[in-house]
Amino acid sequence: MLIAPQEFRGSLSADEAAAAIKAGIRAAQPAWQLDVLPLSDGGPGFIDALRRAVTADTSAEVVQDALGRKVLGRFAVVRADRTAVVEAAQANGLYHLSPGELDPLRADSFGVGQLIMAAVATAPSRLVVGLGGSATTDGGAGMARALGARFLDDAGRPLAPGGAALAGLARIDWQRPAALEGLEVIVANDVTNPLLGPDGCAAIYGPQKGASPGQVEVLEGALVRYAAVVKRSLGVDVATIPGGGAAGGLGAGLVAFLGARVESGFTIVAEATNLRARLAQADVVVTGEGSFDAQSSRGKTTGRIRDLAREAGTPVVVFCGRSDVAGSGVFALTSLEADHDVSMRNAAELLEALAARWAADQPA
Repeated sequence: MLIAPQEFRGSLSADEAAAAIKAGIRAAQPAWQLDVLPLSDGGPGFIDALRRAVTADTSAEVVQDALGRKVLGRFAVVRADRTAVVEAAQANGLYHLSPGELDPLRADSFGVGQLIMAAVATAPSRLVVGLGGSATTDGGAGMARALGARFLDDAGRPLAPGGAALAGLARIDWQRPAALEGLEVIVANDVTNPLLGPDGCAAIYGPQKGASPGQVEVLEGALVRYAAVVKRSLGVDVATIPGGGAAGGLGAGLVAFLGARVESGFTIVAEATNLRARLAQADVVVTGEGSFDAQSSRGKTTGRIRDLAREAGTPVVVFCGRSDVAGSGVFALTSLEADHDVSMRNAAELLEALAARWAADQPA
Protein backbone atom coordinates (compact mmCIF):
# COMPACT_ATOMS: atom_id res chain seq x y z
CA MET A 1 0.00 0.00 0.00
CA LEU A 2 1.24 3.46 -0.97
CA ILE A 3 0.31 6.16 1.57
CA ALA A 4 0.72 9.51 -0.19
CA PRO A 5 -1.29 12.41 1.29
CA GLN A 6 -0.70 16.11 1.06
CA GLU A 7 -1.20 18.52 3.95
CA PHE A 8 -4.54 18.83 5.70
CA ARG A 9 -4.62 22.61 5.58
CA GLY A 10 -4.75 24.25 8.97
CA SER A 11 -4.44 21.04 10.95
CA LEU A 12 -1.80 18.56 9.72
CA SER A 13 1.34 18.67 7.62
CA ALA A 14 1.71 15.99 4.96
CA ASP A 15 4.17 14.18 7.24
CA GLU A 16 1.74 14.25 10.15
CA ALA A 17 -1.15 13.08 7.97
CA ALA A 18 0.91 10.21 6.55
CA ALA A 19 2.01 9.17 10.05
CA ALA A 20 -1.59 9.13 11.30
CA ILE A 21 -2.81 7.09 8.34
CA LYS A 22 0.09 4.65 8.72
CA ALA A 23 -0.59 4.19 12.43
CA GLY A 24 -4.28 3.48 11.85
CA ILE A 25 -3.69 1.00 9.05
CA ARG A 26 -0.87 -0.71 10.93
CA ALA A 27 -3.11 -1.19 13.97
CA ALA A 28 -5.81 -2.91 11.90
CA GLN A 29 -3.63 -4.75 9.36
CA PRO A 30 -0.14 -5.32 10.83
CA ALA A 31 0.90 -7.64 7.97
CA TRP A 32 0.39 -5.09 5.19
CA GLN A 33 3.48 -3.59 3.56
CA LEU A 34 3.27 0.19 3.74
CA ASP A 35 5.21 2.62 1.54
CA VAL A 36 4.87 6.08 3.12
CA LEU A 37 5.39 9.09 0.85
CA PRO A 38 4.12 12.48 2.11
CA LEU A 39 3.67 14.74 -0.92
CA SER A 40 3.32 18.39 -1.89
CA ASP A 41 2.18 20.11 -5.06
CA GLY A 42 4.24 23.24 -4.45
CA GLY A 43 2.53 24.47 -1.29
CA PRO A 44 3.43 23.76 2.36
CA GLY A 45 5.77 20.76 2.62
CA PHE A 46 7.34 21.32 -0.81
CA ILE A 47 10.90 21.60 0.51
CA ASP A 48 10.50 18.58 2.78
CA ALA A 49 9.02 16.47 -0.02
CA LEU A 50 12.00 17.20 -2.28
CA ARG A 51 14.57 16.70 0.46
CA ARG A 52 13.39 13.12 0.92
CA ALA A 53 14.52 12.41 -2.63
CA VAL A 54 17.65 14.56 -3.06
CA THR A 55 20.48 15.74 -0.86
CA ALA A 56 20.06 19.43 -0.12
CA ASP A 57 21.31 22.02 2.34
CA THR A 58 18.61 23.97 4.15
CA SER A 59 19.01 27.57 5.26
CA ALA A 60 16.70 29.96 7.07
CA GLU A 61 16.03 33.66 6.74
CA VAL A 62 13.99 36.07 8.84
CA VAL A 63 11.29 37.40 6.51
CA GLN A 64 7.86 39.01 6.68
CA ASP A 65 4.66 37.02 6.83
CA ALA A 66 1.54 38.13 4.96
CA LEU A 67 0.84 40.79 7.61
CA GLY A 68 4.38 42.12 7.82
CA ARG A 69 5.42 40.29 10.99
CA LYS A 70 8.77 38.54 11.33
CA VAL A 71 8.85 34.79 10.72
CA LEU A 72 11.64 32.32 10.00
CA GLY A 73 11.42 31.01 6.44
CA ARG A 74 13.44 28.10 5.06
CA PHE A 75 14.86 27.48 1.61
CA ALA A 76 17.04 24.67 0.26
CA VAL A 77 19.88 24.29 -2.23
CA VAL A 78 20.27 20.92 -3.95
CA ARG A 79 23.89 19.79 -3.70
CA ALA A 80 24.04 17.94 -7.03
CA ASP A 81 23.15 20.84 -9.33
CA ARG A 82 22.79 23.83 -6.97
CA THR A 83 19.11 24.33 -7.67
CA ALA A 84 17.66 26.69 -5.06
CA VAL A 85 14.18 25.72 -3.83
CA VAL A 86 11.93 28.32 -2.23
CA GLU A 87 8.58 27.43 -0.66
CA ALA A 88 6.53 30.64 -0.84
CA ALA A 89 4.23 29.57 2.01
CA GLN A 90 7.21 29.78 4.36
CA ALA A 91 6.60 33.53 4.10
CA ASN A 92 3.03 34.17 2.93
CA GLY A 93 1.40 30.94 4.12
CA LEU A 94 -2.02 30.80 5.72
CA TYR A 95 -0.58 28.65 8.48
CA HIS A 96 1.21 31.71 9.93
CA LEU A 97 -2.16 33.35 10.64
CA SER A 98 -4.96 32.41 13.01
CA PRO A 99 -8.54 32.53 11.65
CA GLY A 100 -9.12 35.85 13.41
CA GLU A 101 -6.09 37.44 11.76
CA LEU A 102 -7.05 36.90 8.13
CA ASP A 103 -6.87 40.17 6.20
CA PRO A 104 -7.36 39.40 2.49
CA LEU A 105 -7.30 43.03 1.34
CA ARG A 106 -4.00 43.89 3.05
CA ALA A 107 -2.14 40.55 3.01
CA ASP A 108 1.10 40.93 1.11
CA SER A 109 3.75 38.68 -0.49
CA PHE A 110 6.79 40.85 0.38
CA GLY A 111 8.35 38.06 2.43
CA VAL A 112 8.40 35.77 -0.59
CA GLY A 113 10.66 38.26 -2.35
CA GLN A 114 12.90 38.34 0.70
CA LEU A 115 13.19 34.54 0.60
CA ILE A 116 13.97 34.65 -3.12
CA MET A 117 16.78 37.14 -2.60
CA ALA A 118 18.21 35.05 0.25
CA ALA A 119 18.22 31.99 -2.01
CA VAL A 120 19.72 33.92 -4.94
CA ALA A 121 22.56 35.08 -2.67
CA THR A 122 23.82 31.47 -2.67
CA ALA A 123 24.56 31.79 -6.43
CA PRO A 124 22.28 28.93 -7.54
CA SER A 125 22.20 27.44 -11.03
CA ARG A 126 18.42 27.93 -11.16
CA LEU A 127 15.55 28.84 -8.87
CA VAL A 128 12.37 26.84 -8.21
CA VAL A 129 9.59 28.60 -6.31
CA GLY A 130 6.82 26.40 -4.91
CA LEU A 131 3.39 28.02 -4.66
CA GLY A 132 0.33 27.14 -2.61
CA GLY A 133 -1.32 27.63 0.75
CA SER A 134 -0.99 31.41 0.64
CA ALA A 135 -2.81 34.06 2.67
CA THR A 136 -2.29 36.68 -0.07
CA THR A 137 -4.14 37.91 -3.15
CA ASP A 138 -1.79 40.64 -4.36
CA GLY A 139 -0.67 39.26 -7.72
CA GLY A 140 2.88 38.94 -6.43
CA ALA A 141 3.23 42.72 -6.16
CA GLY A 142 4.67 42.44 -2.66
CA MET A 143 7.21 39.89 -3.87
CA ALA A 144 8.26 42.24 -6.68
CA ARG A 145 8.47 45.18 -4.27
CA ALA A 146 10.97 43.22 -2.17
CA LEU A 147 13.04 42.78 -5.34
CA GLY A 148 13.04 46.53 -6.04
CA ALA A 149 9.86 47.19 -8.02
CA ARG A 150 7.93 50.39 -7.28
CA PHE A 151 4.13 50.47 -7.57
CA LEU A 152 2.90 54.04 -7.95
CA ASP A 153 -0.44 55.82 -8.13
CA ASP A 154 -1.40 58.71 -10.44
CA ALA A 155 0.45 61.17 -8.22
CA GLY A 156 3.63 59.07 -8.20
CA ARG A 157 3.10 57.93 -4.61
CA PRO A 158 3.94 54.35 -3.57
CA LEU A 159 0.93 52.12 -2.99
CA ALA A 160 0.20 50.55 0.36
CA PRO A 161 0.81 46.80 0.67
CA GLY A 162 -1.87 44.29 -0.23
CA GLY A 163 -4.11 43.37 -3.11
CA ALA A 164 -6.81 46.00 -2.58
CA ALA A 165 -4.33 48.87 -2.99
CA LEU A 166 -3.63 47.76 -6.57
CA ALA A 167 -6.91 49.39 -7.59
CA GLY A 168 -4.99 52.68 -7.52
CA LEU A 169 -2.01 51.45 -9.56
CA ALA A 170 -0.92 53.75 -12.39
CA ARG A 171 2.74 52.89 -13.05
CA ILE A 172 5.33 50.24 -12.27
CA ASP A 173 9.03 51.09 -12.11
CA TRP A 174 11.09 47.92 -12.45
CA GLN A 175 14.60 46.86 -13.27
CA ARG A 176 15.57 43.25 -12.74
CA PRO A 177 18.29 42.95 -10.07
CA ALA A 178 21.71 42.02 -11.41
CA ALA A 179 21.76 38.90 -9.25
CA LEU A 180 18.70 37.61 -11.11
CA GLU A 181 19.95 38.32 -14.62
CA GLY A 182 20.17 35.12 -16.66
CA LEU A 183 18.83 32.98 -13.82
CA GLU A 184 16.28 30.36 -14.85
CA VAL A 185 13.19 30.65 -12.63
CA ILE A 186 10.56 27.91 -12.41
CA VAL A 187 7.19 28.22 -10.74
CA ALA A 188 6.15 24.95 -9.11
CA ASN A 189 2.42 25.43 -9.29
CA ASP A 190 -0.40 23.74 -7.41
CA VAL A 191 -3.34 24.88 -9.59
CA THR A 192 -4.16 25.83 -13.18
CA ASN A 193 -6.42 28.81 -12.40
CA PRO A 194 -5.74 32.10 -14.20
CA LEU A 195 -5.23 35.42 -12.46
CA LEU A 196 -8.63 36.88 -13.40
CA GLY A 197 -12.22 35.88 -14.02
CA PRO A 198 -14.70 33.46 -12.50
CA ASP A 199 -11.96 30.83 -12.15
CA GLY A 200 -9.36 33.37 -11.04
CA CYS A 201 -7.56 33.65 -7.73
CA ALA A 202 -9.91 36.16 -6.09
CA ALA A 203 -13.13 34.36 -7.01
CA ILE A 204 -11.97 30.81 -6.26
CA TYR A 205 -9.45 31.19 -3.45
CA GLY A 206 -10.31 34.56 -1.89
CA PRO A 207 -12.98 33.07 0.41
CA GLN A 208 -10.44 30.57 1.79
CA LYS A 209 -8.34 33.56 2.84
CA GLY A 210 -11.18 35.27 4.63
CA ALA A 211 -12.59 37.40 1.82
CA SER A 212 -16.29 38.21 1.90
CA PRO A 213 -18.21 38.40 -1.41
CA GLY A 214 -17.74 42.17 -1.40
CA GLN A 215 -14.01 41.83 -0.76
CA VAL A 216 -13.71 39.29 -3.58
CA GLU A 217 -15.14 41.95 -5.91
CA VAL A 218 -12.66 44.53 -4.60
CA LEU A 219 -9.73 42.16 -5.14
CA GLU A 220 -10.89 41.15 -8.61
CA GLY A 221 -11.18 44.80 -9.68
CA ALA A 222 -7.75 45.59 -8.25
CA LEU A 223 -6.17 42.64 -10.06
CA VAL A 224 -7.82 43.69 -13.34
CA ARG A 225 -6.12 47.07 -12.95
CA TYR A 226 -2.85 45.38 -11.97
CA ALA A 227 -2.88 43.12 -15.05
CA ALA A 228 -3.51 46.10 -17.33
CA VAL A 229 -0.62 48.12 -15.85
CA VAL A 230 1.72 45.09 -15.90
CA LYS A 231 0.96 44.66 -19.61
CA ARG A 232 1.56 48.35 -20.31
CA SER A 233 4.66 48.70 -18.14
CA LEU A 234 6.35 45.31 -18.59
CA GLY A 235 4.87 44.07 -21.86
CA VAL A 236 3.63 40.83 -20.29
CA ASP A 237 -0.01 39.74 -20.45
CA VAL A 238 -0.63 37.85 -17.22
CA ALA A 239 -4.44 37.89 -17.19
CA THR A 240 -5.07 34.39 -18.53
CA ILE A 241 -1.81 32.48 -17.97
CA PRO A 242 -2.70 28.96 -16.74
CA GLY A 243 -1.54 28.81 -13.15
CA GLY A 244 -1.12 32.57 -12.92
CA GLY A 245 -3.72 32.62 -10.17
CA ALA A 246 -1.74 30.32 -7.88
CA ALA A 247 -0.94 31.72 -4.42
CA GLY A 248 -3.18 34.73 -4.95
CA GLY A 249 -1.63 35.63 -8.30
CA LEU A 250 1.97 35.13 -7.20
CA GLY A 251 2.37 32.83 -10.20
CA ALA A 252 1.47 35.71 -12.53
CA GLY A 253 3.85 38.02 -10.68
CA LEU A 254 6.78 35.63 -11.03
CA VAL A 255 6.11 35.30 -14.76
CA ALA A 256 5.83 39.07 -15.23
CA PHE A 257 8.83 40.21 -13.18
CA LEU A 258 11.23 37.24 -13.41
CA GLY A 259 10.25 35.59 -16.69
CA ALA A 260 9.42 32.42 -14.80
CA ARG A 261 8.27 29.23 -16.49
CA VAL A 262 5.22 27.59 -14.94
CA GLU A 263 5.43 23.86 -14.22
CA SER A 264 3.37 21.45 -12.16
CA GLY A 265 4.63 21.30 -8.59
CA PHE A 266 3.17 17.84 -8.28
CA THR A 267 5.10 16.67 -11.34
CA ILE A 268 8.36 18.04 -9.96
CA VAL A 269 7.88 16.18 -6.68
CA ALA A 270 6.57 13.04 -8.40
CA GLU A 271 9.65 12.80 -10.63
CA ALA A 272 12.05 13.44 -7.77
CA THR A 273 10.42 10.78 -5.57
CA ASN A 274 9.95 8.19 -8.34
CA LEU A 275 6.22 8.22 -7.64
CA ARG A 276 5.08 6.35 -10.76
CA ALA A 277 7.29 3.35 -10.01
CA ARG A 278 6.19 3.28 -6.38
CA LEU A 279 2.55 3.54 -7.41
CA ALA A 280 3.02 0.66 -9.86
CA GLN A 281 4.12 -1.56 -6.97
CA ALA A 282 1.04 -0.78 -4.88
CA ASP A 283 -2.18 -2.77 -4.64
CA VAL A 284 -3.96 0.25 -3.15
CA VAL A 285 -3.11 3.96 -2.97
CA VAL A 286 -4.22 6.06 0.00
CA THR A 287 -4.10 9.83 -0.34
CA GLY A 288 -5.89 12.71 1.31
CA GLU A 289 -6.27 16.39 2.14
CA GLY A 290 -8.40 18.56 4.36
CA SER A 291 -11.05 19.47 1.81
CA PHE A 292 -11.54 17.28 -1.26
CA ASP A 293 -13.56 19.21 -3.80
CA ALA A 294 -13.62 20.41 -7.42
CA GLN A 295 -10.39 22.38 -6.87
CA SER A 296 -8.56 19.13 -6.12
CA SER A 297 -8.69 18.18 -9.79
CA ARG A 298 -6.92 21.40 -10.84
CA GLY A 299 -3.35 20.27 -10.27
CA LYS A 300 -3.54 19.41 -6.58
CA THR A 301 -1.98 16.27 -5.13
CA THR A 302 -5.11 14.26 -4.42
CA GLY A 303 -6.53 14.87 -7.89
CA ARG A 304 -3.26 13.98 -9.61
CA ILE A 305 -2.79 10.85 -7.48
CA ARG A 306 -6.30 9.76 -8.41
CA ASP A 307 -5.56 10.31 -12.13
CA LEU A 308 -2.27 8.38 -12.02
CA ALA A 309 -3.87 5.51 -10.12
CA ARG A 310 -6.73 5.30 -12.58
CA GLU A 311 -4.20 5.09 -15.43
CA ALA A 312 -2.52 2.20 -13.61
CA GLY A 313 -5.83 0.54 -12.69
CA THR A 314 -5.02 0.83 -8.99
CA PRO A 315 -7.79 1.44 -6.42
CA VAL A 316 -7.60 4.76 -4.57
CA VAL A 317 -8.86 5.77 -1.15
CA VAL A 318 -9.11 9.45 -0.23
CA PHE A 319 -9.27 10.43 3.44
CA CYS A 320 -10.42 13.98 3.96
CA GLY A 321 -12.02 16.33 6.42
CA ARG A 322 -14.89 17.17 4.09
CA SER A 323 -15.80 16.63 0.45
CA ASP A 324 -18.35 17.51 -2.20
CA VAL A 325 -17.00 14.97 -4.72
CA ALA A 326 -18.74 11.62 -5.12
CA GLY A 327 -16.64 8.48 -5.53
CA SER A 328 -16.92 6.21 -8.54
CA GLY A 329 -15.07 3.31 -10.18
CA VAL A 330 -11.66 2.67 -8.64
CA PHE A 331 -11.98 5.74 -6.43
CA ALA A 332 -13.40 5.31 -2.93
CA LEU A 333 -14.09 8.34 -0.78
CA THR A 334 -14.07 8.35 3.02
CA SER A 335 -14.57 11.46 5.17
CA LEU A 336 -13.85 12.30 8.79
CA GLU A 337 -17.01 11.83 10.82
CA ALA A 338 -16.81 14.96 12.95
CA ASP A 339 -17.71 18.62 12.64
CA HIS A 340 -15.13 21.06 11.32
CA ASP A 341 -13.91 22.49 14.61
CA VAL A 342 -13.50 19.06 16.21
CA SER A 343 -11.67 17.79 13.13
CA MET A 344 -9.25 20.71 13.18
CA ARG A 345 -8.43 20.30 16.87
CA ASN A 346 -8.11 16.53 16.82
CA ALA A 347 -7.21 15.85 13.20
CA ALA A 348 -4.39 13.36 13.84
CA GLU A 349 -6.42 11.19 16.21
CA LEU A 350 -9.50 11.29 13.97
CA LEU A 351 -7.49 10.47 10.87
CA GLU A 352 -5.75 7.56 12.57
CA ALA A 353 -9.08 6.19 13.80
CA LEU A 354 -10.62 6.60 10.34
CA ALA A 355 -7.74 4.76 8.69
CA ALA A 356 -8.04 1.96 11.23
CA ARG A 357 -11.77 1.57 10.64
CA TRP A 358 -11.30 1.53 6.90
CA ALA A 359 -8.44 -1.00 7.03
CA ALA A 360 -10.36 -3.27 9.39
CA ASP A 361 -13.08 -3.61 6.77
CA GLN A 362 -10.64 -4.77 4.07
CA PRO A 363 -9.50 -8.33 3.35
CA ALA A 364 -6.31 -9.24 5.20
